[in-house]
Amino acid sequence: QLQLVESGGGLVQPGGSLTLSCAASGDNVTYYATAWFRQAPGKGREVVSCISRNGAVTNFVDSGRFTIARDAAKNTLFLRISGLTPEDTAMYYCAAASDLMFGYCGDSMIDYNDWGQGTQVTVSS
Repeated sequence: QLQLVESGGGLVQPGGSLTLSCAASGDNVTYYATAWFRQAPGKGREVVSCISRNGAVTNFVDSGRFTIARDAAKNTLFLRISGLTPEDTAMYYCAAASDLMFGYCGDSMIDYNDWGQGTQVTVSS
């Protein structure tokens, strides 16, 4: 349904902020529930934040530090991370929910059909 490409990761100082981008093609990102996941080495992939097709936001990790947004004109999903800590170090992925979700957010990888390749965020002093 969607092709997704993440960017914006890198090495960041603790306490800093970072904005990740997820460029979509093949369809408009606003038609789907879309989410950001992260996966640290040796750990499972966990959902960070999701925005439904109608724009409702659900934060799963550290609400207040993670802000998800989308831009229909740019066909891009964003994740703003503030107050970065070393525990935020992970590969961050964007994903679009499957048609079976009817535009609603899910809390598991199985709810999502289209995935980007990930962008690495490393938080270190």
